[in-house]
Amino acid sequence: MSKAKDVTSKLWAMADKLRGKMEAVQYRDYILGFMFYRFLSEHQEQYMKETEMFDPQAGKTINDLYCEEAVGDDLDAYLEDLANELGYAIEPEYTWASIMNKIAQGRLMPEDFQNMFDNFQKSIAINKNSAEDFDGVFSEVRLSDNKLGTSTASRTNALKELAKMVDDFDYYDEDGHDILGDVYEYLISEFANTTKNKAGEFYTPHEISKLMAKIVAKNVKEPRQDFSAYDFACGSGSLLLTLGNEVPLTENGAIRYYGQELTTTTFNLARMNLMMHGVSYQNMSINNADTLEADWPMKNANQPETFDAVVANPPYSAHWDNNSSKLKDPRFKDYGKLAPKTKADYAFLLHGLYHLDNDGTMAIVLPHGVLFRGSGEGKIREALLKKGQIETVIGLPGHLFTYTDIPTVVVILKKNRENKDILFIDASKDFEKTKNKNKLRDEDINKIVDAYVKRQDIDKYAKLASFEEIQENDYNLNIPRYVDTFEPEPEVDLKEVSNGLNDINNDIKDNENELIGMLEDLNSSDDKIQAGLDDFINILKGDVK
Repeated sequence: MSKAKDVTSKLWAMADKLRGKMEAVQYRDYILGFMFYRFLSEHQEQYMKETEMFDPQAGKTINDLYCEEAVGDDLDAYLEDLANELGYAIEPEYTWASIMNKIAQGRLMPEDFQNMFDNFQKSIAINKNSAEDFDGVFSEVRLSDNKLGTSTASRTNALKELAKMVDDFDYYDEDGHDILGDVYEYLISEFANTTKNKAGEFYTPHEISKLMAKIVAKNVKEPRQDFSAYDFACGSGSLLLTLGNEVPLTENGAIRYYGQELTTTTFNLARMNLMMHGVSYQNMSINNADTLEADWPMKNANQPETFDAVVANPPYSAHWDNNSSKLKDPRFKDYGKLAPKTKADYAFLLHGLYHLDNDGTMAIVLPHGVLFRGSGEGKIREALLKKGQIETVIGLPGHLFTYTDIPTVVVILKKNRENKDILFIDASKDFEKTKNKNKLRDEDINKIVDAYVKRQDIDKYAKLASFEEIQENDYNLNIPRYVDTFEPEPEVDLKEVSNGLNDINNDIKDNENELIGMLEDLNSSDDKIQAGLDDFINILKGDVK
């Protein structure tokens, strides 16, 4: 991980110089797109090597042999083999190694970068089963953008410098392990941290993802051969990937990742991120749509796909179309009310819960207001509580995100519980303050997870509240109603305070007497000045008495 951070720091510094006047969040699509293309090309080359597609020849690389042998009628056969196995195929002329050779030899033409992406898009039609996983994945890499340069030549030069930067790093650690996925993730985090507005929502800070993943994993009692995870507002896919690192699997077990994302740029980022971390296209399904308007995924018109885990960090208090017809929507109809038009928080929550397996676990980050706001939200919350579907409420510190400083909560839900009690955890005071934001430390995360597992009262930190207690509070889940964090003021010894004041007064009098003595030693030949000095001394003497 230290090597990955080191590589990321160098890449970030170089990228900061290369992007010129372009905003960091805009430059993101170029650098991450080029990194992903390099990954796909080298992944294809590794497949050729492992399957011994070519006979080794002294002084020739796999790419050399591919360029020599995959020609004419043989090319289609090679492309079909590659696409059927990898889900895509890159022609010899457009492999990363071939592009870099052209740059080194001064043979790169201005249209070569566009041709390389166009050729990739064309190749994915070979394998119908993988087409949706790769379709348009480079669509946001806009090579004709004037922000890259005002002429074709200047844009080409900018792209060549970017390609050389991406190619210049060895993405393997000291033990030979591929760290490209980790570098990619660190870069995504850096781009999110430089974005001071809503555009940073595409990335959930790793420590929050880690907390949610550990809690979900604690509910997986034994290693699984097959596990499914769903994030209906998946952003860059980082939350799904972090969950994948925590869930216990058998030796050959695998996780199937499902995600939906509204923003096309971020949707592409999620697909790249998952594949860069070794997720096969067969084990991922990411959809580009509005979660609340397009219920996905569905087995059929009346039956949703459900998952072992649902995790999400949806946009807070988003606007949505809460037309009354949605009360018939199976996601919402059992809860009596719709989330308000200007606060879609409970709409997102109910969508996720609808897609949760009966024995699954859901973890969602929401603004603190969902715990106590009334009206329609109060009715939905009451219905959830009566069904026993809210298991745990965790209050987090404020300012954990770069784009908002509001305090947030992690809500843990399950569909079928034996009782209706709720564990409240107040973790709002445990964090590390960094330059731009607050951060959960490993000890903070472990403290929360330990309290979650023990599920018992902890003085000033956690409270297991009965359903009857929640009813008495009118279904209000505001954490201070249950976790008493009040620290009494230390008792004041009035006699000691009085003695202290007397000592201070005596010191003041001593200082004034010393000042009077010094003033009496002063003389002036000017009668007016001397008279004023005498009057001032008399005033001080009166005060001292």
